[in-house]
Amino acid sequence: MPRPTTSLELLRSVTLSGLVQEEILRRIKTGELEAGMKLNEMDLADHLKISRSPVREAFRALEEAGLVLLEKNRGVYIREISDEETAELYEVRAGLDEIAGRRLATKITDAQLQELHAMLDQLEASSIHGELNNYFTLNIAFHDRLVELSGNATMLGLYRQVVNRMHLLRRRGFSIAGSSQASHNEHRMILDALARRDPDAVALAMRQHVQAGFQRAISAHNAEDAAPAAGAASAIAGEATAQSTLADDPR
Repeated sequence: MPRPTTSLELLRSVTLSGLVQEEILRRIKTGELEAGMKLNEMDLADHLKISRSPVREAFRALEEAGLVLLEKNRGVYIREISDEETAELYEVRAGLDEIAGRRLATKITDAQLQELHAMLDQLEASSIHGELNNYFTLNIAFHDRLVELSGNATMLGLYRQVVNRMHLLRRRGFSIAGSSQASHNEHRMILDALARRDPDAVALAMRQHVQAGFQRAISAHNAEDAAPAAGAASAIAGEATAQSTLADDPR
């Protein structure tokens, strides 16, 4: 008969499971893990110097959160986000940002505005210097802080759940030339509206920023799809040229 699990053991297991989840999420944010990649239970356990049980618990929790896919007899994979789900995530995110912006406009302080301006200065500097991983971290922090300052803890929790899934798409919209600058301009419009304490203007600026991000993500996705086709066409053209050259060669 198995020994009952003690409260201390249960707490330790839950804590370790949370540690594994944070590590996997960190790797997704930094681009170490991308959609479709397989997770290795043993490697994670060895890296974190823990048993495999909390790793399995973490996998189950991440599946419920919509970040991984558990396939029987195949393993655990970072989820692929469909085009339909992408549109749904952006729609929910736009609604949450709009609500947060409207709330924040009525209560933001001068000190909080200065804090947000400082965050944007760092964000733009990292973009100029090509520090991609730092850029994404700062961008996530800036938007999270906007929602946090709105003062609704329940909304913040929902927002973070949505954004965690969106990390799997996060880099799409910034693969297009000029997209970072467009995003910076939209950020500044949000802060300008906040400085005026105009709820309608802030709500609109935040919604439009998310919608513009969605359009950038679509453009990047289309560009990714077009690249293999262009490569194949180039290869066919190259082969045709080579055959023509051989046919003209008198040797």
